[in-house]
Amino acid sequence: MSKEDKIVFCTGGGCTAKLGAGVLSRILEKLPRGEKDPDLLVGYDSRDDAAVYRITDNIALVQTVDFFPPMVDDPYTFGQIAATNALSDVYAMGGEVKTALNLVCFPEDMDLNVLGEILRGGAEKVAEAGGSLAGGHSIADSGVKYGLSVTGLVDPHRMYTNDTGVPGDKLVLTKALGVGLLCTANRVGEAAPEEMEAAIRSMTTLNKTAAEISRKYRVHAATDVTGFSFLGHLHEMMGGKLSCIIHANAVPVLPGAEKAADAFLYTAAGQRNRNHTGPFVRFKNVSFAMEEVLFDPQTSGGLLLAVDPADVAALEQELRAAGLPASIVGKILPKQEIEITVTDK
Repeated sequence: MSKEDKIVFCTGGGCTAKLGAGVLSRILEKLPRGEKDPDLLVGYDSRDDAAVYRITDNIALVQTVDFFPPMVDDPYTFGQIAATNALSDVYAMGGEVKTALNLVCFPEDMDLNVLGEILRGGAEKVAEAGGSLAGGHSIADSGVKYGLSVTGLVDPHRMYTNDTGVPGDKLVLTKALGVGLLCTANRVGEAAPEEMEAAIRSMTTLNKTAAEISRKYRVHAATDVTGFSFLGHLHEMMGGKLSCIIHANAVPVLPGAEKAADAFLYTAAGQRNRNHTGPFVRFKNVSFAMEEVLFDPQTSGGLLLAVDPADVAALEQELRAAGLPASIVGKILPKQEIEITVTDK
């Protein structure tokens, strides 16, 4: 692709563009709740990944929406990443993707071939997920933004929520961390080509395979790791009633991410994550670079699963056999004074 066909103004895209968790919580808690619908199994008040609405005893709709500005120059790759990220919320709920609608913001004076490449990348990922692209909506805007509104189906008796883990569960992460740091490093020319290529491979890998494998095992809770960081989404999983220990040396990290953190190439979103979640975390002999990786906003990150300890070894082995860098990264504990303890072992 020629330089003219690239998006050359990606200064803070992907999930780094999300509002901070603290600001968002203050806004949402003021919204009127209305009368409780017993068929709305998961709503925005749960801080979960998607909404779930029961249709019959065995069928529920999973609904989610996600879009953001570019974090890479190539429009086709951006389309793939944005779609992969949006589709992930259905997998985090244990569902299957059925339909998707494009959401597009695009400048009227920009080459429409760029938009075509974005949409091509997104459409290919919807097809890979087994879904049908059913339409969409576009508006003229000063900058490029793209994503999807996605509908899936799930058996309400087998759906995942993010805060239903139990003490003793092992925590499994299915993708490596560090894409936010690497995208920042890439924007200033400090990421090696192979490091950025690894980040893009991660961001364009659907969580479909990980979700399908996980359904064979006793998974008590799940979320996907996106803009609020590994520690931010882990904090939501604890739900104010659990604690956990994380072994930093077991957490998969993309090549170059810690180097970028040591060079202070982190994002404002990462610092918002630290400010919001940091009070719930205690680090023990963990490097500053690794702290930054754990607070790093992820775009199209992996699943974080709370798994019955009797099943976790087999699950990890099957995920790795499928080519995923999955790892057992910690354990859920009964509620303690410190919610999240991160150690170097």
